[in-house]
Amino acid sequence: MLVRSYCRVRVAEVAGCLSVRLCNYSGTHVHCLSNLRMASSDSEVAGMRAAYRTRQELFMETDLVCKEPFGQFKAWFNEACNNPKVEEANAMCLSTASKDGAPSARYVLLKGFGSDGFKFFTNYNSRKGTELDENPRAALTFYWEPLRRSIRIEGKVERLDEKESDDYFHSRPRDSQIGACASNQSAPISGREILSAQQQLLSERYLDEDIPRPGHWGGYIVVPHSIEFWQGQSDRLHDRIRFRVPHASERPDGKLLHQGDDGWVYERLSP
Repeated sequence: MLVRSYCRVRVAEVAGCLSVRLCNYSGTHVHCLSNLRMASSDSEVAGMRAAYRTRQELFMETDLVCKEPFGQFKAWFNEACNNPKVEEANAMCLSTASKDGAPSARYVLLKGFGSDGFKFFTNYNSRKGTELDENPRAALTFYWEPLRRSIRIEGKVERLDEKESDDYFHSRPRDSQIGACASNQSAPISGREILSAQQQLLSERYLDEDIPRPGHWGGYIVVPHSIEFWQGQSDRLHDRIRFRVPHASERPDGKLLHQGDDGWVYERLSP
């Protein structure tokens, strides 16, 4: 009884310090803290801001290493890969939408890029896979915080061929291959032990043989029509240069719209 009384006193003290409401469920000895937040948290979040680049570090059209987006992407990507403060330069946010336009987003890893597009691999039966079947368009977003740079890519999405998916699957660590087979991605399960049991079962089944790539797992390529390069400025007048495929009747004027290489045009956007 003394312990229970002490606990109630301590909870009341904590509630008073944090400006929270206590919920007392009748018929039980359970108390809960709801709406737990520091009284000043809203103002603290609103005041959070980082310093970006200075006016001596602008990203100008003359700084483009290429007049097409893939060469420019490669240059920035290599800088991110070589920066020790960037731990996963190939991490990118993949945004998809259902046939009704409901969006969803998650992080995946870039596994290849070139003038044909940007590649990643996943479970075809996952939410993103289902949405890409319904609506084969996507956006990719890279953000390299130490460099104060971001790249946004938009385009149509296609599945990679079976051979390329097979080759990549068998290049993965064995545990990752087992994981791809064991998980029915995005489906509800009763507990992690379900995954552990399936993992053990598959490990024993393929103990001395190659693991076949499951039919529900493979690669995609995002074929872009727009690639934007963003560099942050401390005064919030950020630099944005976008490459895009021009409309059929569009002609670069050399002022707002500039002719790039390989059929691309580019333009500066307001921040």
